[in-house]
Amino acid sequence: MVSLLFVCLGNICRSPTAEGIFRATCQHRGLLDQFRIDSAGTAGWHVGKPPDTRAIWAARGRDVDLSMLRARQVEAGDFENFDFILAMDESNIEDLISMRPQHSSAHLHRFLEFNQSANSLDVPDPYYGGDEDFELVLDLITKASEGFLDHLIATGHIESN
Repeated sequence: MVSLLFVCLGNICRSPTAEGIFRATCQHRGLLDQFRIDSAGTAGWHVGKPPDTRAIWAARGRDVDLSMLRARQVEAGDFENFDFILAMDESNIEDLISMRPQHSSAHLHRFLEFNQSANSLDVPDPYYGGDEDFELVLDLITKASEGFLDHLIATGHIESN
């Protein structure tokens, strides 16, 4: 089983969206049973809160339910408990690198490394934007989810059905 942790700043917009979209992508391809998927934030402002209502509604428009997710903060143990930690932007990856214990085995990546059509490696934070910003995040994350799943299959981390 491959374990993944998606990380953004507050864990109420981008990372729960990535958790939900990646889970749905795996489900659609019959591979969900090969994964443990979670999300967290580098900051603790929203711990225990559900995702932003706009993120929930945007994801729901694509038949993905985020409403049951609750924000949590990244912990030192996450670097040992997850195989891959996927950051949403440069600031998140820098925070994760500074938090990472010396002997961590987790692979750190910016998630958009796996979206070949993205113009940037940063998933833009839609928090201060409008509905179109949440839709853009969904588009970027959907393509990255497909690309990351293909990467895991190609590198032998999981077996395709």
